[in-house]
Amino acid sequence: MIFFVPLVSQIYVNIMRIQIINGPNLNLLGVREPEIYGAKGFEEYLHVLRDKYPDISIEYFQSNVEGELINKIHEVGFDADGIVLNAGAYTHYSLALMDAIKSVTSPVVEVHISNVHKREEFRRHSVISPVCTGVICGFGLDSYRLAIESLLH
Repeated sequence: MIFFVPLVSQIYVNIMRIQIINGPNLNLLGVREPEIYGAKGFEEYLHVLRDKYPDISIEYFQSNVEGELINKIHEVGFDADGIVLNAGAYTHYSLALMDAIKSVTSPVVEVHISNVHKREEFRRHSVISPVCTGVICGFGLDSYRLAIESLLH
């Protein structure tokens, strides 16, 4: 007796995976200083990004805790096709965050919603910029889209 077993072909689709990581106080977007950061919360903007890039897996993580940001970079930094990082105030002094970025293989794009160069002096220096692929600032929430575009090309 002969049995025929249907073969199921498995199709693997390589979907680009981008991780967005937001640091301290960015959970308050839409509420905190809307004249600087805008009136839209990030969760609302995240839907816009996902709709614009339906073929990209865009993951989102936010924490006010430095160690949690470092853990997330370690977790995704060898598998993600790119990381879009707004480290908030940690941008200016976190050597631990800089070391985490330097330790992973995924490209990291530093993002700022406001133009940090038009603000207070301390915001003009970033300890993470030298280990990031690039820096985008001053375009509001659209800075995240520009970062994704840079990772696509």
